[in-house]
Amino acid sequence: MSSMPLYQCQINTDNIKLIGNILEKENFIQQPTLSTFVKSNLDQTIQIDLSQSFESPSIICCCSTISISLPQLLSFLKPNSSSTINLILFNQSSGLIDWNSLINLTTTYNLSLNIVNNEENLALGQRGAFRGSTVWLTGLSGAGKSTIAFALEEYIVSKGLPAYCLDGDNIRCGLNKNLGFSNEDRVENIRRIAEVAKLFADAGIMCIVAFISPFEQDRECARQLHESANIPFIEVFLNTPLSVCEARDVKGLYEKARKGLIKGFTGIDSPYQSPVHPDVIIDTNEISINRSLEMIIGKLAERSVLSPTLILSVHELFMTEHIREKALEEFASLDKLEITELDLQWVQVLSEGWATPLSGFMRETEYLQCLHFGCLMKGHIENQTIPIVLPCTTEDKERLTSSSTIALCYKGKLVALLKKPEFYQHRKEERCARTFGTTDPEHPHIKVILASGDWLIGGDVEVLEKIQWNDGLDQFRLTPNELRHRFRDMKADAVFAFQLRNPIHNGHSLLMQTTRQLLNERGFKNPVLLLHPLGGWTKDDDVPLPVRMAQHQAFLNEDEHDRLDRSRTVLAIFPSPMSYAGPTEVQWHAKARMCTGANFYIVGRDPAGLPHPSDKSKDLYDPTHGSKVLTMAPGLNQLQILPFKVAAYNHVLKDMAFYDPTKHDEFDFISGTRMRKIARDGEQPPDGFMVPAGWKVLSTYYQSLATKS
Repeated sequence: MSSMPLYQCQINTDNIKLIGNILEKENFIQQPTLSTFVKSNLDQTIQIDLSQSFESPSIICCCSTISISLPQLLSFLKPNSSSTINLILFNQSSGLIDWNSLINLTTTYNLSLNIVNNEENLALGQRGAFRGSTVWLTGLSGAGKSTIAFALEEYIVSKGLPAYCLDGDNIRCGLNKNLGFSNEDRVENIRRIAEVAKLFADAGIMCIVAFISPFEQDRECARQLHESANIPFIEVFLNTPLSVCEARDVKGLYEKARKGLIKGFTGIDSPYQSPVHPDVIIDTNEISINRSLEMIIGKLAERSVLSPTLILSVHELFMTEHIREKALEEFASLDKLEITELDLQWVQVLSEGWATPLSGFMRETEYLQCLHFGCLMKGHIENQTIPIVLPCTTEDKERLTSSSTIALCYKGKLVALLKKPEFYQHRKEERCARTFGTTDPEHPHIKVILASGDWLIGGDVEVLEKIQWNDGLDQFRLTPNELRHRFRDMKADAVFAFQLRNPIHNGHSLLMQTTRQLLNERGFKNPVLLLHPLGGWTKDDDVPLPVRMAQHQAFLNEDEHDRLDRSRTVLAIFPSPMSYAGPTEVQWHAKARMCTGANFYIVGRDPAGLPHPSDKSKDLYDPTHGSKVLTMAPGLNQLQILPFKVAAYNHVLKDMAFYDPTKHDEFDFISGTRMRKIARDGEQPPDGFMVPAGWKVLSTYYQSLATKS
């Protein structure tokens, strides 16, 4: 049988804007031996298999030309529907297809429709810096597959990206409910799961598969199924020892299998074939959930499935030794900008990675996203509610406008380089209204903003070296990466963070003790407390950082009851300045702690709040809104919020206790004002209110203020 002519939609490529315009008859030419379809304007060649002979005239067409071009061609080729035309349709941009029109065309012109997927189609299953993919977790029952799978799903979804987890609960009870546990059924079970996972990934979703999948051949078939469709497939082997898996078995399945009550149980009387070349190997007996996620997400970034900015580890902005030497050599010739102590604190925050994924002071686009959405959009959603900006005067702006690199200096010394600066207006009233919910000039941080420059400079920052304050406290200024290493060395399986900018009393320790007990009850063996006082700028009447740190150390080290369990507590300084922005700021505090690897965050009453600047009798923010907002905030889903329970002094117990309204008369709420007066007067608080060594530090400080006044 002789082959019929093959037609190609020829598109005028002189101007890319002409794509999709109505094509004249002479634009279509007969090319019976054509082997490629070329769209030169996109510099793209699509290979077509023309080894077969067509029994009818055939048309090669891409999706974007269907609605307008195809009817013209069909009318030219065959004005009636007496014979069949073979339509080869390239599914390059399926979102452009008008399927109703296409169905009408196939009916009207008796088309035989063949949809061919483009193997080089990078748009399919991809959004921004994210690609649809399959993460396949394999390992024995009890290895931790579902735990890690759902933690990964929660993390990806928290970034505004689509993910879905497949495990026994949603597969065995539905799609595969007709399958048992024979070797044949297990093979078919995995085959179906692989096909479903591929469909999810092809649609642009990360499909996370958590099945024992004991046979290497089945897993390899799943991999080949994905790779043949150019879909990323990441195999994660949870290499947890059998003894550990048995010890974790709350359902008693291993015990039943060893007694012969369950037949064909993997690891007991049915083999598990370990992966030969897995992409990631994790022993959940030695590696925490957070570290496991880091390893998987790192591999996903390496395979270009995720943007590198999604990696759980933080992005430090320190110069390499080579760049540092070069910067010092060029320092004299660079344009310079003297920055304030507050600016330097933000440089420290940026350089150590607390504001990951920011690469420097916010450019205008980042600033607007932060101000209006409370998030950064970098291929995913990243919570960032507090603007991190660098103000400058009009004179400095005019002087530096043409600079490609600005040397940021503090007290005349080079601190950092700001690359490719972008200047934009510092609209102070708008910034204050959106950040603080007020423009009251008596608000302590609004005062600072109103006194700053009328322009903001954005740009990437490269910092000379770690910021040192030489105040005897630098040993406590641990970066997020240093804290991660500390927690890893302590073999922490959970980290709960507590921020404070006030002295610790026994009510705080009661809360932290209770939190540790709660985590132990949830199955965590070694939860570690991150005691993390804020160390940047604060208002004048707050207790200074050196005094607070001395009080914290005394409380931690000299408490005879060891309430905080000093062996499992890390005292460190969070370098951020304080904004006093209430529920807006508490999101920043929580997000920054996520960079340390913390997965639980204790939030108190009226976090980051203060009395109303113009009416001290009321709070500026609702005291309960901070904890409520944190449970809803975008980008913080993987951080579990632990609300602060109200504690007060119980004069019957002679200790701090959680407030019980049914025993109201037993409680004494000792306010901050009253505590300061007791300390200033050299008196002692009630027994059980605060560790004596901690009270001594506080009392000495307030008495020194009284002496000065």
